[in-house]
Amino acid sequence: MNRIYLPVDIYFGENAIAQSGDNIFNLGHKPMIVTGRQSAKVCGAEEDITKLLERLDREFVIYNEVTENPKIETINQGIKYFIESQCDYVIGIGGGSPLDAAKAIALGAANHIEGDQLFDTKLHEKCYPIVAIPTTSGTGSEVTQYSVLTDTKANKKAGFTNPLIFPIVAFVDPKYTISLSQKVTRDTAIDALSHLLEGLYSNRRNQLIYPMIYDGIKLIVHHLKDLLLHPTNVKLREKIMKASLYGGIVIAHSGTTLQHSIGYPLTTEFGLSHGLANGVVMKYIMELYYPAIKDELDELFLHLGMSKEDFYKWLDSLDFSFDMKIHDDFIEDKILEVVQSRNMANNPFTVSTTQIKNIYYQFK
Repeated sequence: MNRIYLPVDIYFGENAIAQSGDNIFNLGHKPMIVTGRQSAKVCGAEEDITKLLERLDREFVIYNEVTENPKIETINQGIKYFIESQCDYVIGIGGGSPLDAAKAIALGAANHIEGDQLFDTKLHEKCYPIVAIPTTSGTGSEVTQYSVLTDTKANKKAGFTNPLIFPIVAFVDPKYTISLSQKVTRDTAIDALSHLLEGLYSNRRNQLIYPMIYDGIKLIVHHLKDLLLHPTNVKLREKIMKASLYGGIVIAHSGTTLQHSIGYPLTTEFGLSHGLANGVVMKYIMELYYPAIKDELDELFLHLGMSKEDFYKWLDSLDFSFDMKIHDDFIEDKILEVVQSRNMANNPFTVSTTQIKNIYYQFK
């Protein structure tokens, strides 16, 4: 049996906040805006939401301390600020990092928990309402029940999942991505592509969303390179943002797999962006999985009008240049982290440590 559950009220398109922002009026009286230092200002999203709040006569505070791969310490500070400011809902603005941070803060403040307690779902009893405003086309976090944080003490990324942290409202406006650099545009789109592919890879795959998977991948494969050449083209931005939204909806149902688990250590150890970490291992993961999900992938390539080899050539044409040389010590140190990742439960078959090592060996 297949089931779809998506409790997020999604407003997609240009000027979504101006046209539909009144829908947050009843969420609370004082939100905390959770974002990074500059990106929300540069893209215009922060100005749009603060103008709305002023028109709705709502007080608000801004917590703009979130960095890439949000740290647990940052979340703890945000929870404290939320409670001290007597806020009653959260508005996350940004890529996956601010949105994941907003979810963790809303959950932590509601349950008076922090730090490692955030990963203990037995302590999750309630959550303050969350509004999500994505400014990248990648994570799909605006429509998922996941939050991924960085534990600096253990030097690893870890996540938790709970339906309580689904955003109540998402304003998905492609104009907020126009200010992104070429590299961020590419890397975040590859993250979205990973999510869509993992909807096929996962043992929780859902046939009801296959059309969304195929169309989302087609949007990226057919339009990403054009967007990189024409970064201010809003129509192209809209296509990639739609694919990212589809990707978020997909993994909300299927979860992610080894494709994500194997990339997390590449981010914490070598500083590769999350999307790039997914991209550099993408064809190796596809080769590993292909025999198990041949029918689904062959249907995808038929939909794309290309072969698997053509797809690999397209990936290579994106020029994933990176400064990384993996040593045996890294592999031995990180292999347990990969194997113990919650994503591994979704693989289409049991993946061995040898198979994981063989992928890492491609970068020695």
